[in-house]
Amino acid sequence: MKNSFIWFCRIAVGLLFIFSGLIKANDPLGFSYKLEEYFEVFHIMFLNSFALTMAILLCTLEMVLGFALLIGVRAVKVAWGLLLLIIFFGFLTFYSAFFKVVQTCGCFGDAIPLTPWQSFSKDMILLLLVLVPFINRKKIQPIFKPKTADKWLIGAAVVALGFGIYTYNFMPIIDFLPYKIGANIPDEMKTPPGVQLDEFEVTYNLKNKKTGETKTMSDKEYLKTNIWKDANWEVVGTPESRLVKKGFEPKIRDLSIQDGQGNDYTKELLSNPFYSLVIVAHDLDKTNAEAINRLNALAINATENYNIRTILLTSNSAQSAEAFAKAHKLVTEIFYADGVPLKEMVRANPGVLLLKNGTIINKWHYHTVPTYDGLVKKYFQQQ
Repeated sequence: MKNSFIWFCRIAVGLLFIFSGLIKANDPLGFSYKLEEYFEVFHIMFLNSFALTMAILLCTLEMVLGFALLIGVRAVKVAWGLLLLIIFFGFLTFYSAFFKVVQTCGCFGDAIPLTPWQSFSKDMILLLLVLVPFINRKKIQPIFKPKTADKWLIGAAVVALGFGIYTYNFMPIIDFLPYKIGANIPDEMKTPPGVQLDEFEVTYNLKNKKTGETKTMSDKEYLKTNIWKDANWEVVGTPESRLVKKGFEPKIRDLSIQDGQGNDYTKELLSNPFYSLVIVAHDLDKTNAEAINRLNALAINATENYNIRTILLTSNSAQSAEAFAKAHKLVTEIFYADGVPLKEMVRANPGVLLLKNGTIINKWHYHTVPTYDGLVKKYFQQQ
């Protein structure tokens, strides 16, 4: 019975770590953004330049440790590694939840978004499971001969590391973000009629001018008791608002596209019934300049021969973007949006979206953008 329970925990922990690492390795750039949030919270922003490398290595470590536990190789070291890793994750999720800093931990990437307290609860359950193989670490036997097990472990490490590097260079295998291929951006921004919206409770701090008595009341009590009609009672300070019940939330809620003068072009750009080629470079200071030059040549041909509207979307300042455009002789129109939705649109800097009527027809990492002839044959000739 005891051996069966150890095996159960061993399999559960191994598979959970592999799954967690695999989901994050599917989108290492997104995971690196999450690490940067933690670096900001702990005031260690100097690590930002290493965030991507750390993200890929951390995903690889999770998958390798999970696989190693399953096959029973180097059980003592693996058990220690798993224990330290889950304690580290548990600390981060508790800190996020208690101090309300990073509101999604990124434990399972964007595939399974969890609140900080859900993430912490998950880590505590996993910690209990990890303790079983840890306590019995010297009893765990490999399912292969030592030399064979080591070869399997090396192979798993190579595959895990290679997967993270591949998805970084060619975008996620599965896109869990709202800007996936086939999504209609205006539809994803709408709130359907009749849905349950966020429900808030407002708390008032009241003081009686005559007696000095104080009271704290919810907005419902405040209205029900008609105390607001009594001139002797006054509201002290600013009423506090608290979310009571989470309601419907559009998948896309923070996208606003503007020109250099601050004019809103969101509706116009997303209602174009013809193809638009959108180059997304959330940070022009760090974008791949060679890729920008190639995309600019593509934009010139698309505009001149098929009148395709070509756009550069960035979060840089207008002054910075215009200087960049001048230096690279860009022919695209330049528009501006917040960096958060731009990072969600495409996991590349730069990346490319092909839009029509606000629908994402296709999207590419700058490594995989089709040639001009390929775009013409598949899309522009059929417009």
